[in-house]
Amino acid sequence: MRAMLLAAGRGERLRPLTDHTPKPLLEVAGKPLIVRQVERLAQAGIKEFVINLAHLGPLIEARLGDGQAWGVRLTYSREPAGALDAAGGLRWALPLLGAQPFVVANTDIWTDFDFATLPVTLTGLAHLVLVPNPAHHPLGDFGLRDTQVCHPGSPAFTYAGIGLFSPALFTSLSAGARAPLAPLLREAIAANAVSGTLFTGRWIDVGTLERWREAEAAAADPAPCEPL
Repeated sequence: MRAMLLAAGRGERLRPLTDHTPKPLLEVAGKPLIVRQVERLAQAGIKEFVINLAHLGPLIEARLGDGQAWGVRLTYSREPAGALDAAGGLRWALPLLGAQPFVVANTDIWTDFDFATLPVTLTGLAHLVLVPNPAHHPLGDFGLRDTQVCHPGSPAFTYAGIGLFSPALFTSLSAGARAPLAPLLREAIAANAVSGTLFTGRWIDVGTLERWREAEAAAADPAPCEPL
C-alpha cells in the first residue's frame, strides 16, 4: 500500500514561520512534522510514499531526499504555483499512486495515531479517521453511526486529516483543476460509501502559532499509560 502526504499548503496562519520554512518542515520537539508522519507510516509497514509539493517545495525535497534515511521510497508530485488544494492535488498525483486504495495523511498534524489500525481493505470510496472536536472547530465535520460516516448530526466529529481513499473518489475531477476535498466526501457520504473510526488519542492540528506551541507542550509530556 502507498501513502500520500499532503505537503503543498502555504500555511498563512503560521506566518512568519512559513515565509521561509514550509509548514511540513516546522519542528515539534526537534523533529519536522512531515518526518514524524513518515516514521509512523513506515512503522505501520508502508514503504512507498508520494508527497505533493508547491510552496517552498524544493526545501521539502532537499530535506527528505529519496527516503533512504527511513527505509522508504519517496516520490514527489510537483503542483503548479498556488497548489491545487487537497482533492486537486490527489487527482494530480493519481498516476503516481496507482490503482489500489492508498493512505492519505496531512503533514500539519501532530498525533500518536497508529496507522496500522487503518483497514486492510476498503469497501467504499473512503475510510476516514475522526477525532473529538477541538476547541477551534467545535461543530465538527461529520457524524459517525457505528462504522458509517454520515452527514453532521449529534454528535459530530472532526476529520483528522487521515484516511484511506479509493482512486475512484477523484476520477471525476479534471487533472490540474483546483478542488477541495470536502465536497467529494459529502457526495460519497450521501451515497453511503464512506466508513470511519473515532480516534481519541493525542491529535493536534498545527495550523496556527498557538497550536504549534500546544504541540510543543504535548510533545514534552510523556504519553499516558494504557489502562490495565
